[in-house]
Amino acid sequence: MLRIDNLSKRYGDHLVFQGLAHTFPAGCAALCEEDSTGKSTLLGVIAGLVAPDSGDVWIDGHSLRQALPQAKARLAYVPDNCLACPTRTGRALLEQAALEKNTALDDATFDLAHRLGLGPHLDKRFEQMSTGTRRKVFLTAAALGDPAVVVADGPSNGLDAQARDVLAELFNTWGQDRVVLFASHDSELVQACGARTFEVAGLR
Repeated sequence: MLRIDNLSKRYGDHLVFQGLAHTFPAGCAALCEEDSTGKSTLLGVIAGLVAPDSGDVWIDGHSLRQALPQAKARLAYVPDNCLACPTRTGRALLEQAALEKNTALDDATFDLAHRLGLGPHLDKRFEQMSTGTRRKVFLTAAALGDPAVVVADGPSNGLDAQARDVLAELFNTWGQDRVVLFASHDSELVQACGARTFEVAGLR
C-alpha cells in the first residue's frame, strides 16, 4: 500500500536521509525517535509536499513522480502545523477536502467530528482555535474518501483525553485495511494502536 524507493533528501550541506527503501503493509507504523532525525521531512515527501532529491513514493500502486493526482487521491495527511490558512473555518477545510476526494460530508464525518469534540468549533476560523482543535479538523478530514494511506505528524499533540481515546480507536480501525504512518513521542498512542516502531535511518 505504501512503498518508498531509494529516497534521498538534503538541504544545502545537510544530508537529511539517503537511500531509504521500505514497503509498509496495512497497519500502524510509528516514527518515535528524537527530533532532527528527518521524520517530518520524510512524512512531507510521502505526502507529496516536499520534493526528494532522488527516489520515489508509491501510494496504493501510484507513483508520486509519475501519477501525482492518482497517488494523492489515495492519501490523507495530517500536518504538524495546522495553521496554514488562519482565516479559513474548519467547515470550509472539510468541504475543500471532500471536494478534492470527490466525496461528500456525510453523517459519518459529522459523527467523527462530534466524537472528537469538534462540533461546536467547526465554524470558527483556524486562528480562533486551539492547537488541539485545529488538529481535530485535519483528523476528521483524513477520514474522507477512504484513503489507502494516512500520514500524520504529531497526531495527538494538543488533544484532550477524550480525543486521544478516539484517535487511538480511529488508528486501530484504519490500520485493519490501510497504512497509518505517524511521527510521535506519545508512547501511549503507539501502544494503544499496536504500532510497529521505526527509525528513519533504519528504513533500508
